[in-house]
Amino acid sequence: MNLPDTLSALLGPDAVLQGPGATVAYTEDWRGRFREEAACVVLPRTAAQVADVVRLCSAQRVPVLPQGGNTSLSGGSVPSATGQRPVIIGLSRMRKILNVDTANNSMEVEAGCVLQTVQEAAIAANRLYPVSLGAEGSSQIGGTIATNAGGTSVLRYGNTRDNVLGLEVVLPDGTLWDGRYALRKNNTGYDLKHLFIGAEGTLGIITSAVLKLHPLPTAYAVAWLGVDSPETVLNILALFQESCSAQMSAYEMINAQQLDNVLQHMPGRRNPLTGKHPWHVLIELSDTGSAEALDTRLQQVLEQAMAREWVRDAVIAANHAQRATLWELRHSVSEANKKEGVGLTTDCAVPVSKVAEFIARATAAVHKIVPDMPVAVVAHMGDGNAHFIPFFSFDQWDAVADKTAMAHHVRHVVNEVSHELGGTFSAEHGIGQTLIGEMAHYKPAAELQLMHAVKRAIDPHGLFNPGRVLPPE
Repeated sequence: MNLPDTLSALLGPDAVLQGPGATVAYTEDWRGRFREEAACVVLPRTAAQVADVVRLCSAQRVPVLPQGGNTSLSGGSVPSATGQRPVIIGLSRMRKILNVDTANNSMEVEAGCVLQTVQEAAIAANRLYPVSLGAEGSSQIGGTIATNAGGTSVLRYGNTRDNVLGLEVVLPDGTLWDGRYALRKNNTGYDLKHLFIGAEGTLGIITSAVLKLHPLPTAYAVAWLGVDSPETVLNILALFQESCSAQMSAYEMINAQQLDNVLQHMPGRRNPLTGKHPWHVLIELSDTGSAEALDTRLQQVLEQAMAREWVRDAVIAANHAQRATLWELRHSVSEANKKEGVGLTTDCAVPVSKVAEFIARATAAVHKIVPDMPVAVVAHMGDGNAHFIPFFSFDQWDAVADKTAMAHHVRHVVNEVSHELGGTFSAEHGIGQTLIGEMAHYKPAAELQLMHAVKRAIDPHGLFNPGRVLPPE
């Protein structure tokens, strides 16, 4: 009996998918840039079933690819073109909210829970799970943990890593490790959960997690600003940090190109300002106190910025619906960019003070390769993470002879600017398939050796998500 048939006998025939027609949603990434076949797709319902599948794959030396919502921007959630076809383990059937402990400010969930479902369950308990990103309606909690997702609230609440208390993980030999500690303080040796957060499924399959919850804000103040330059955006950020840093939950920046992409390709979206501006800022304050007091504080700081001629135009959300409309613009960027052309997304982070210089130098570097190439910029300005996205039209991209070489060249010159400014080439999207070469180029040899040692110790046969995160030794 072959492996798919064995898995069908173990899990039931409805839990094993075979053939391109049945598996295309799992073998092709959401942007349509990566597609390779899998041995099969399995859809377990419990952690014990995940462990059983892994033991069978391990015995036959078949690679395993854990998959959440398949929303990766770096090709990390679908098979690669090289090597043996993997068994994809999709966790979408494992979507229970297991426990909400309001006294402990924690929530235990299965890894297949959609991020938005987790957020809504927290709100129902008068709490906040703060990780928020454009794909939250489809990304799964296990995937966000495996990639250490960032998003729009890192400025105040940190990355996913900062919001995970404990994990349950299936290891490459099928062992089920129960590390679901719901503790803020646990000084008993190595904190093993951090091995799996951000490891992109190369060390284990996250099956459930204990998440950290926060007080639910009851008041919000949101504004959309039109400004002249990233340097000015930094000046305004400093002004807000001096006046209300404890209430700042988001400080996002996009350029005119990015806003134009959204307005052109996403029906119902409208420019919140009159006239055109080269740069735009979305700022959100939140608190558990008075909405009026928060609005007053926002207006006072904006008045100071306008008095210094840093803000050319602004609109303040007057109610929840207007707030949602402003955020809808920000969260539409990925879908809009997919329709605009082939955007070579980068995921750099530099010290906040260097973001403006990074954008200017990266633009100059890209234009040496393709003069006047359009560039969309989406920046989590408060934490220094700038998505710098050079665009080819679809026709231009079709005319590129060596697409792989061109994509690498453009991304590399952007990453090189980030490196020179003390930054990184991957801040929140993960390494996946697209950044393996950059890992080999930029990571110190000693650091890579340590990572390989961890990989060999936990996955000696190299079966878990091979060809991701680590370059060959």
